[in-house]
Amino acid sequence: MDERFGDSKALALLAAEACDDRKAVDIRLIRVEEVSSLADWFVICSGLTDVQVRAIARSVEDQLEQELDRLPLRREGQTEGRWVLLDYGEVIVHVLTPSERSYYDLESFWGHGEQERYLSPAVGQADAPVSGRR
Repeated sequence: MDERFGDSKALALLAAEACDDRKAVDIRLIRVEEVSSLADWFVICSGLTDVQVRAIARSVEDQLEQELDRLPLRREGQTEGRWVLLDYGEVIVHVLTPSERSYYDLESFWGHGEQERYLSPAVGQADAPVSGRR
C-alpha cells in the first residue's frame, strides 16, 4: 500500500467523521482508485432534508479546512441541497437526500469498487467492509 493511498483514506475517514458529526445516514466509503481516474475514494451519505444535506457538507468543509488546511477544489449543489458534491481531488464527498441517493444509486454504479460502511466510533463500532453491491 503506497503512502498516497494511506493519505487519501485518512482524508476519506475524516470526511466521513465530519458527516457523522451532523448525523448523516448510511455513510459509505468506496475505494475507486483502481477503477477510475476521478479519485481514490468516494464518501457517500444521506441527509434527511435539504437543510441537513447542506449542514453535513458544511461540516465536511469546516473539518477538513480546520484539521488539514484543505478546501474543496470544486463544490456543486449547495444552493438546492438535494445533492452536494465536494471534490478534494483524491476524495469526492457526495451528500444526498434519500430520494436523490436512491435515484442515482452511486453505490451500485461504483459497486466494483471496494466498499466500507462508516460506523460512528460514538457507538463503539469500527469500520466494517460491505460486500459488493447492496
